[in-house]
This record gives sequence, C-alpha cells and structure tokens, in this order.
Amino acid sequence: MSLKIVVCVKYVPDATGDRGFAEDLTVDREAADGLLSELDEYAVEQALRIAEEAEEAEVTVLTMGPEDATDALRKALSMGADKAVHVEDDDLHGTDVLGTSLVLSKAVEHVGYDLVVCGMASTDGGMGVLPALLAERLGVPQVTLLSELSVAGGKVTGRRDGDAATEHLEAALPAVVSVTDQSGEARYPSFKGIMAAKKKPLETLDLSDLDLDAGQVGQEGARTAVESATERPARTAGEIVTDEGEGAKALAAFLAERKFI
Repeated sequence: MSLKIVVCVKYVPDATGDRGFAEDLTVDREAADGLLSELDEYAVEQALRIAEEAEEAEVTVLTMGPEDATDALRKALSMGADKAVHVEDDDLHGTDVLGTSLVLSKAVEHVGYDLVVCGMASTDGGMGVLPALLAERLGVPQVTLLSELSVAGGKVTGRRDGDAATEHLEAALPAVVSVTDQSGEARYPSFKGIMAAKKKPLETLDLSDLDLDAGQVGQEGARTAVESATERPARTAGEIVTDEGEGAKALAAFLAERKFI
C-alpha cells in the first residue's frame, strides 16, 4: 500500500522586503513579493526523504491562500513532490489560525493521508500552533518540533532536541508531525525538477468543495483579531561615547537608565 504524505505549506511575504498591514489590519500580501515559507521547505525535504525510503509513497503539498500561493506549491513540486492542492476562496481572507486549521483538516481528509508534515511555524505569523490544532481536528497523534524523523512499521519516530534534554518520540500512523530548521537542509530544485513541476497535477478547491460555510472562516469567523497597529519608529542615530577612561561608567549609566541592569 502506498504511503500517503501530505505537506502543509504556506505562501508568505518575503522577510527581506517591506511588510505591513492592509487597511483592515490583515497582513498586506500585495505590498511585498511572496514565496514558500523557508521553514516549510524543511517539511517538504523531510517528506521527500521519507518517500524515498518507502517502497511506495506519494507526496502531496497543500496550501491555503490567494491565487499567487500557487508559486509556493510550484516550488515544492520542483523539489520533488508529486502533486499539489490549493484551497482558494475570497471568503478565506482574514482567516485566523483556528480557521486555517479547520480548512486544512478538511482538505487533508479530502486528499487522504497517512502522515501530515508541517514546518515548525510560519515565517509571517510565527505562532507554531497549527500542527497541534490540525492533529486535534483530525483526531490523530501529534509529534512536533522534530529535528529527526523516520517512518517504518506503521509508526513515525523522531527526536526532539530541547534546551535541557533530548526526547525520542513515536506515534502510530496516521499522525501529524512538525519539523524544525535543524532537521536537514532542503534540496535546491534542479532545472529538470522545475520543468517537471509545470506538468504535475495541481487541484484547486474552494469552501464549497470542503463543505464549509463562509461564516466559519475569514474575519467573520475568526476568534482572534488585530485591534490596532502602529508602524515601528524609524531607527535613530545612536549615542556615541568617546572612551577617555570613563567609557565603562557611561555604558553602565546608559543601561541603568533603561533598567537593563
């Protein structure tokens, strides 16, 4: 039986560009170029490695987002994923992480899965809770923040490295896992992979395909909201202290005034 792996990926604003909020205080995704979240590249890489070690496996990349989110899917397909699914609907605008987990859980069930692989967090929201929410909605085990993982004998096993200890974890399939940026460098798409990605299947779904109502998602269905946002003040010139033997005292006074010491 083929091992079905679904990788949840996200199309995010480029962190090197100018990022901000739109008038409705959602992320302004038109002000900056978008790309596949770097942390999700590690998830794609681990899914591909597991698939390569399996006798038979299929890797599907899944995203929810605007039309341009297909760019993230094409990147994952060019890395080696077999097919892609894009959930796109105007009513998804402003969906929070709880709504996102609902949509993705429905899409994962639509695709069919044995293992769902996620990055440790998105590079725009940075919450890191989606894998746990997704596992809860699917009713399957979660094994998160792994720096190493493998699948064999109907189980996923992995290593989680903490500040004070290392944990070795396992769970029966089906399961949801998330991987950290220490799990292994993501492969760079080859020219052959980029060309092949253009011919791989990419399915588009909307809310009706997932039996969801607009009121369950978007800003209307969100349980969290941004009430206000203020632009970060422009960086000002720092204070320069000429050290003529009293530099340490000046530094200590500066830190004490700001209650750092």
